[in-house]
Formats: sequence, structure tokens, C-alpha cells
Amino acid sequence: MRADHIFAYGATAGLIGDLLLGDPRRGHPVAAFGRAAAGVERRLWHDHRGWGALHTLVCAGGAAGGAVLLTRALRSRPTASVVLTAAATWSVVGGTSLGREARAIGGALAAGDVELARERLPRLCGRDPHSLDGPQIARAVVESVAENTSDAVVGALVWGALAGVPGLVGFRAANTLDAMVGHMSPRHRRYGWASARLDDVMGWPGARLTALLTAAAGGRPRDAVRAWRADAAKHPSPNAGPVEASFAGALGVRLGGTLAYGGRVEHRPVLGGATGRAVETADIERAVRLSRRVGALALGVCVAARLGAGLAARRIAGAGAPGGRGAGGRRRITGRRRT
Repeated sequence: MRADHIFAYGATAGLIGDLLLGDPRRGHPVAAFGRAAAGVERRLWHDHRGWGALHTLVCAGGAAGGAVLLTRALRSRPTASVVLTAAATWSVVGGTSLGREARAIGGALAAGDVELARERLPRLCGRDPHSLDGPQIARAVVESVAENTSDAVVGALVWGALAGVPGLVGFRAANTLDAMVGHMSPRHRRYGWASARLDDVMGWPGARLTALLTAAAGGRPRDAVRAWRADAAKHPSPNAGPVEASFAGALGVRLGGTLAYGGRVEHRPVLGGATGRAVETADIERAVRLSRRVGALALGVCVAARLGAGLAARRIAGAGAPGGRGAGGRRRITGRRRT
């Protein structure tokens, strides 16, 4: 079985697994990686970019390297390779759990239980919930759904299509390290620099594909593209900007504005302000449904791209082979010799 077919079958099975099962409550591989990375940090931490770069290399490089070795070990066993790809995809994507958490907060807000919504918000994002009212919590949830559609679904599929299981694992490792040490706290301002930059680089293609698919799937393509073009560059994150702006335009809402992380207040530009309204509780469900449509489209695009690239590579290889049409080869003509 060819590598492009292995990815197609494995990624599809993995995404279906996430849809049916969500994340495991115990023993999640990403959680195990996080514990290992925290242990490495305890040994390596210095207030220096070089030590942070070493931390990134050991953790992300070690995870991706291990995936390379495992993939090679199973190269001659196509069924096992499909199972490995499915398991890796299921482990690194998190669309179902993202939707569940968002809907739980939306349900609390709809019931008027703002305290419960505040209690659950840290499970979804790192924002300080204590000073947020209902509409501000709803806005935070929609923003988190938008950003995590790229981080937890589309970006992983993109790197899986590009590099198979090592791509899936490497992307999730980089994203997890950024969440752990990439923020601008005093402890991690220098130490987490390399992890944050690696996440920016690896998140770039998935964020653009997410924004594009959001415009296609959101029902308001012109508004999504307009918000993307007008507002994305205003966001401090090069990858969250396009995604959140396109979600804002597709949903017809305003995102961004004042927020707080760990006691630090940020005043971010408004995204989608040209045509959008304030976020309401009902917009959480709309955002979750949009996220699911984007994830399904991303799977189709990534599988089609991987199959197309494999077909093109085989045609090029065939054209260059002896007796083929190219690379100096002549097609042999069989039949009776003329004398």
C-alpha cells in the first residue's frame, strides 16, 4: 500500500475516531508528552533563549524522531501503518472535545449560570474568567473555538498530509510546547521564545487553510474574506489573526477587544467590526458547527492533496524510467520487424 493511501485511510479513521470518542479522560498521549516536557523544563530551565531552544529541540525533536523510527519500523506492514496513522490522528486532533467544552459553557450561559461558565472557561482557554460577564465569556469561547479549529484539527491534518505520522506528532508537540512555555510570562519570556517561534512556523499553513475553508463553509464568504483581509494583520498572533478574523466575518460578529491573561490586560484590535455585532450566547453553537464543517473540509482537502501529490510523483517517476516517455527513454514498439 502506498504512503498516500495509508495517510488517506488512517487520517479518515482517526478523525472518525475523534468524532465518536473524543479525547480519552485518562492516559492521553498529549498529556503524557506534556508531563515529559515539564520534566525536561525542570532540568534545563535558565532565563536564556539558548536553553529554551535546547528544550524545544529535545521535546519536539524527540517526539518527531520517535515517530520517524516507528514509521520506518512498520514500513513493510501496510495495515499496521494505517492503524498507526489512525491512532496518531485521533491522538493529536481534538475537535470533538473542543465542541463539547464550548457547548457546556454555552449551556451554562443560556441557563443564566455565569459562575459555572466562569468555572469551565479555563478548560477551553487561558483567559482570566473572574472579571468576565456573560457576553465576554461567549466572545472568549467563540475566539477559542476559532483558534483551536486551526490548532487542534486543520493544522494537524496539514502536517499529516505533508509528513505522515512524524508530521502529526511534530505539529502537536510544537503546539503543546507553545501552550506550556510560549506565553510572555516573566519565567518564559526568553526560555519559551524558540517554542513560540516554532509553533508560529508550523501553524502558518494550517491557519491560512482554516481561514479559507471558513470563508467557504460559513455562509458569508464575502464578509469572511473582507474581515480576513482588513483585520487579520492587526492581531498580535500571525496565525490566530486570519482564523479569528475569518470566523468573525463568517458569523457576522465582532471579536477581539480587551482581555486578560494571568493578570495581564491586553487591548486587542476588533476583528469583524465593519459588519459584525456583539457576540451572543447562541453564537457559540454556530461557531462549533462551523468548526466541524471546516474540519471535515480540511480532511477532504488534505487527503485529496496527498493523493494528488502521490499520483504526480508516480507519473514523474514513470516518465523517467527506462523505456518510459522522458529522461532520454524511448517507448519500445513490439511487432514484426520490417526488412
